[in-house]
Amino acid sequence: MEKYLCVHGHFYQPPRENPWLEAIEIQDSAHPYHDWNERITVESYAPNSAARVIDGDDQIIDIVSNYARISFNFGPTLLSWMETAAPEIYRSILEADKLSREWRSGHGNAIAQAYNHLIMPLANSRDRRTQIRWGIQDFEHRFQRFPEGMWLPETAVDTETLDLLADLGIRFTVLAPRQAARIRKIGTDGWEDVQDERIDPTRAYRCTLPSGRTIDLFFYDGPISKAVAFERLLRRGEDFANRLMAGFDDKRTWPQLLHIATDGETYGHHQKFGDMSLAFALDHIHTKGLARLTNYGEYLELHPPEYEVEIVENSSWSCAHGVERWKSDCGCHTGGKAGWTQEWRAPLREALDWLRDELTPAYETRAREYLKEPWRARDDYIRLILDRSEDSLNRFLGDHGTRILNPEEKVDTVRLLEIQRQTMLMYTSCGWFFNELSGIETVQVIKYAAAAIHLSRGLLNEGLEEKFLQKLAQAKSNIPDHRDGAHIYDKFVRPSIIDVKKVGAHYAVSSLFEEYPDNATIYAYTVAREHYNMFQAAGRTRLAIGKICVTSNITRDHECMSFSVIHFGEHSFNGGVRTFIGDDQYESMKNEMVQSFETGNVAEIVRLMDKHFGMHSYSLKDLFIEEQRKILNLVITSTIEEYEAAFRGMFENSRQLMGFLKETTVPLPTAFRTAAELTLNLDLKRVFMEERIDVDRARSIAEDIKRLEVPMASEELEFIARRRVEQMLDELAENPSAFTLLQEIREVIELLKPLPIEINFWQMQNIYYRMAKTAYMDFLRSAKAGDQDAHNWIEAVKRLGKSLFFNIEIMLPKD
Repeated sequence: MEKYLCVHGHFYQPPRENPWLEAIEIQDSAHPYHDWNERITVESYAPNSAARVIDGDDQIIDIVSNYARISFNFGPTLLSWMETAAPEIYRSILEADKLSREWRSGHGNAIAQAYNHLIMPLANSRDRRTQIRWGIQDFEHRFQRFPEGMWLPETAVDTETLDLLADLGIRFTVLAPRQAARIRKIGTDGWEDVQDERIDPTRAYRCTLPSGRTIDLFFYDGPISKAVAFERLLRRGEDFANRLMAGFDDKRTWPQLLHIATDGETYGHHQKFGDMSLAFALDHIHTKGLARLTNYGEYLELHPPEYEVEIVENSSWSCAHGVERWKSDCGCHTGGKAGWTQEWRAPLREALDWLRDELTPAYETRAREYLKEPWRARDDYIRLILDRSEDSLNRFLGDHGTRILNPEEKVDTVRLLEIQRQTMLMYTSCGWFFNELSGIETVQVIKYAAAAIHLSRGLLNEGLEEKFLQKLAQAKSNIPDHRDGAHIYDKFVRPSIIDVKKVGAHYAVSSLFEEYPDNATIYAYTVAREHYNMFQAAGRTRLAIGKICVTSNITRDHECMSFSVIHFGEHSFNGGVRTFIGDDQYESMKNEMVQSFETGNVAEIVRLMDKHFGMHSYSLKDLFIEEQRKILNLVITSTIEEYEAAFRGMFENSRQLMGFLKETTVPLPTAFRTAAELTLNLDLKRVFMEERIDVDRARSIAEDIKRLEVPMASEELEFIARRRVEQMLDELAENPSAFTLLQEIREVIELLKPLPIEINFWQMQNIYYRMAKTAYMDFLRSAKAGDQDAHNWIEAVKRLGKSLFFNIEIMLPKD
């Protein structure tokens, strides 16, 4: 009997963008990466796009795309981030789906996902429909085809959700085995109870819905999926392959589909090198002919369901209590301290439900002024989310508008639709998944609620924030310092709230250090400069005065303002921003400020700031975090250099004494060790940042670090060195015949190997693999024709390949 294998990966991260900036701000916990999306991309999403197949000696024999060989879904909000932040990996995912269609009878490996990962059975019908429509349209936009299947967040399901999927054209979804209630052969009357994970997962099932529609369901193999996710089955690819094959049973008389489903991040992020185990297992099973690799769409075409199924209502894959994890203290959590509870979950959801229900009728009433069918327009709003251009907005309003809208009405219309987007984002499931109300995932969903309230001011219900906070205060934190949801809102959410004036203040302060074009993009805003002057006095004091117009690229909200900002030196700033009230007043302010600045009257400048800008004063603290840190780094550079020089002098003066102390086994004093650690690590970093890496110098510094037994800044050094070698390899790929560069790269790689840092060779290997595959044959032909330089190049490329852990004899063509 035929055996089919399908591995499904659910690739998803909660949206992490600041709702006002539409961008992820730096997350220190992800260091040395900018944020967790970037870190997980390096650890999982990228490796699965170019996974290593290795031999018994852990040498690479091939590089393959796991995405081309597994079933997968990517969260739309994650793909949106990836499209701009990791475009190469993004393109590889789309290309893998195209390739899979060639391999799988026209059925692509990718399936869609309900848009922003809210728990569908806990959403109202209108939100569920929008989530499905947005998921479909986002998928079509990216993959250029209609999705056959859709992943439900947390596989949370009820009959209404399935009916909506079927109504909107979705053919199948994937569920956990405990979500099946009973089955029967199609056309028969007798039902068989299969609760408690007793359903056979190796076939497809048809679910007949009350509407008369049908949808096909797959229930993944629970034990093997659990072993992959939680039992470290991915430690060895052979073990993984064997466990997958053990899921088949020769006693079954039908074409068996062995399929598993886990978080896609399991392969590389949760379990290091899991991507390689997956690649090995699939390659082994495929090349040995043990089973046919497939996806759900292809299997359905070949083997339509012979059994029908009824589901367990309001069930999911990650909560044993159904969907309680996202609304109550059900006992499901991810850890925390003794005595912690999740009693905060219920009042948090109640507060968000209240806010949604307050905004809904107001939206309906106000939106009818501008939109023919407000809810139909919301379903189609994904068009604008995917394309924020003016042409896109005009086409959208042409389809949905009640009439031609003036600029102010356009702003109001987009604000209304954005309110609806934020109220759905605030239900993102991760807000309830973890232990504590003040966790970053929960704070994030509260930020979305705050964004909805902020957008509604002057447009819909007034006084929402105060009432919302009263309800949010009923959610109690497990951490005494954080108290409750209202306190968390004031502490972590309110500082994130941004309006166009704050963007103007950011521009004003940062313009002292950064040269902006006439039309600058600052996150989700465009700043048009109309007037600008900078004045510099003796020393570090600088004054900037200008007029700008700030426009939100999302809502088109627009304001022109004037500003004046002075930098007294180091971190001392004083600035003001206000709505522009006229050319005469602007010129008067400018003249007074410049006159006081030129006479060095600091007290008068501060007084003038109060006179012209009143309470609208700003400082370095008001900058967005990325620019704030960049400027602070500039400000403190001289101070840091002074400290570094002092430590270097201390180290150089004591170097011989340190060596003697080590020889006599006397422990180095803390001051000596600190000076050596800072100086040697700094010197090693600088070697890798130079235009040409001095390998001998780097080796000497590394030997000193080892000899003196001082800690090496492993993570930071790895990051700097790796990026430098990747840059060198990119240069080589552009000019493969650069023989000297080829040799230098190998020298640097060999230098890095013995260092006590774990180098991520992934991108280096990818660049080498592509270059060797494309250039090798040309050089080989020249070498066979007697070209000695080509022969030398081939030998050097082979040596570099071995340094990068390739099995050259298998990977490269024979001479």
